[in-house]
Amino acid sequence: MLALRLTRGSRPLVQLRRLLVAAAAAGSGFLLLYVLAEAAARPAGSFPRLLWALLPLAATVHLAVRTARTDPATRPREGMDAVGLGPMHLALAAAVSTAVACTLGSALALAVFLHLRGDLGGLPFDGAGAALLHADRPLPLAASLTLLALTPLAASAAAAALALRPRTPAAPAAGLPWGIALAACGLAVLGHAGPGGRALPAGWALTAAGLALAGPGLAYACGALVQAVRPGALRLLAGRTLQEEAPRLGRPLGVLCAAGTAAIAAALPGRGGIGAPLGPLTGPAFALTVLCAAATLLAAAVEVRQARAASRAALADLGAPGSVLRTAAAVRAAALLAVCLPVCWGVARLTSLALTG
Repeated sequence: MLALRLTRGSRPLVQLRRLLVAAAAAGSGFLLLYVLAEAAARPAGSFPRLLWALLPLAATVHLAVRTARTDPATRPREGMDAVGLGPMHLALAAAVSTAVACTLGSALALAVFLHLRGDLGGLPFDGAGAALLHADRPLPLAASLTLLALTPLAASAAAAALALRPRTPAAPAAGLPWGIALAACGLAVLGHAGPGGRALPAGWALTAAGLALAGPGLAYACGALVQAVRPGALRLLAGRTLQEEAPRLGRPLGVLCAAGTAAIAAALPGRGGIGAPLGPLTGPAFALTVLCAAATLLAAAVEVRQARAASRAALADLGAPGSVLRTAAAVRAAALLAVCLPVCWGVARLTSLALTG
């Protein structure tokens, strides 16, 4: 009950982040229902379609977990044990807020899906997607509810588990060689599978996991790049701050690179891209994955800003103008873009070559 009150009484910006999680859960739930309707109409090839639909689901869960970690209701504070809000209660608050947002999104996905099929009448666009969603065949109710429960269950369990994890990650450079090796293994699997192969989702999963693992090291390298060649005070501040933020920002940055790489490769079906594994909803599925990854990176930036509040206050007390801090933040963002965009394009081209080779 206390967790529900904390969820309801949060600030508008926190509620907006939860609404973004609900919207992402609605999108992933709609994709799962579409895969179920496709499987009922055309059972052949249903399992690979389900695997592809799990990628937006994983991005949604990642966003939900990161949003829960930035929630003020789940942040440990001094003296909270005295009023009965220990670590277990904070984990419960994180799980409840995440479950509420994802359940709301799943319910919205079911309502929109049934409405577009024509099963719910009396509203505009009733039955507008009847042909696409195979309204001529019945939709299994038990299977639909099971698929829609995946997002709330996975997100709430992950949020409860990670809310108790220490918020000081390990050194970023350690994961860079392992991430590169894992991404190379993924490219090798893609080359072995070929276009339309059964191992294609596994190859993409390995590549995405490698990029996510290499993300902290990539962000740390960006900080070193900013400080290269006789840096001034501004570049030193921006570079060292980026290196300190690399453990928190790196993993969401790597996930965004993986999503961007997949989106670029999906746009090249004639040159070794992945084609349209989800039919007409392939584009929306990749757009949902990229948007979830971008929102996760923004949530991580919010978490970093919360963690560095004392440092900003100290710099302000020393007389540092606000424009210097804003310029340093712009330099960090420009450095990340300058490095990550070529990485996304290069991995997408390597993927294209692997699939055509």
